Amino acid sequence: MGGTYVLGIDLTRAATIEVGALGRIEFDAGAYAYVGSAFGPGGFARVDRHRQLAAGDRDTRHWHIDYLLGHAETSLETAITFPDADRECELADRLPGERVTGFGASDCDCSAHLLAAPGLETVRDAAVAEGGTLESE
Repeated sequence: MGGTYVLGIDLTRAATIEVGALGRIEFDAGAYAYVGSAFGPGGFARVDRHRQLAAGDRDTRHWHIDYLLGHAETSLETAITFPDADRECELADRLPGERVTGFGASDCDCSAHLLAAPGLETVRDAAVAEGGTLESE
């Protein structure tokens, strides 16, 4: 099964991270929300892949989010899924936070699919209020 997902990410210390073709990006410490699409092969198995990368159990980086999740100071704290719903751009626009320009939005007209969020609980609550389902690990 596929759909849209929101990842709640915590960065414990400020970091400058090389993010593929985007180059070096400075990230403040704090909460981030990433909105992604899982309509390709494997569907929501993509969320499991993100968890593995964040845990250090995978090294390969394909997407912008892989570079952030693969950083030592980053942890993937929560995932909220929207089964069978194509809401990636809509949610990136509606969730609270400041856009990290260009991040995760190379295949659409959005300014970004990563947001510097006001807090992990705020992200989780906003995504669930939008109709998402909180996933357990």
